[in-house]
Amino acid sequence: MRKLIIGLVSLAALALVVDFGAAAYSEYRVSRAIRDGGDLSSDPQVIVHGFPFLTQAADGKYQNVEIRAQDVPNDYVGSTTIEANLRGVAVPLSDLVEGSVNAVPVDELDGRVRIEATDLGRFLDIVDLQVSAPPADKSDGTGGSGGSGMTTNGGVVLTGTVPVGPIRTEVSVQADLILDGDSVDIVASDFYFGPEGNADFTIPDFAKPTVLGLFTKTIDKQTLPFGVLPTDVYAEGSQIVIEGSAENVMIDLEQIEAP
Repeated sequence: MRKLIIGLVSLAALALVVDFGAAAYSEYRVSRAIRDGGDLSSDPQVIVHGFPFLTQAADGKYQNVEIRAQDVPNDYVGSTTIEANLRGVAVPLSDLVEGSVNAVPVDELDGRVRIEATDLGRFLDIVDLQVSAPPADKSDGTGGSGGSGMTTNGGVVLTGTVPVGPIRTEVSVQADLILDGDSVDIVASDFYFGPEGNADFTIPDFAKPTVLGLFTKTIDKQTLPFGVLPTDVYAEGSQIVIEGSAENVMIDLEQIEAP
């Protein structure tokens, strides 16, 4: 009985190793296809969720494939992080083995682009730019203590050092993030003096429109992974996130940035 138990445990461990090995190999093949087709500088991260992997591979249907590519060059903001979740992905096992993964039907596709504060700062010409979600409202249960609370779609606080008249001053502004087709308008609407209104800066009336204008600009033509159209934009942590989704689509894994 003891030998039988040891044998079964060893067999289960071997099956686990084989399953993870097959998953890792498939993730590598998909990653290479995306890198080569998208002309990326490094292999994107690819994770095939769901266990066991070999059961999904045998069916040629995968529950959820997660793709993440960092430092993707962008014509407007320098570089971005591209993310995609593909649910209900149909890929024959033979295509994975041969590395010929091209046109792939997907039941549901979520795509997003993340723009870091440093890249947005270069775009706005504000080198020390900081991005944060608006503070929690007193009515949301936090008591207005200055915590970030829940992310507020469409709103953001931008902080950076800019010229105010003859001197440079660190200021914060409230800005709206407005999705206009495939473009994102960043529109600074007012100054932000912190949750208690005690921020240590003042803006002369004559300089207010000019300073707000320094935080106002349009990011043109933001294409999401595999040509998904943007449907939402918001601040999350220190990033601006643009996202969208689609159903029952045919994608080309070699064209992650396809328009």
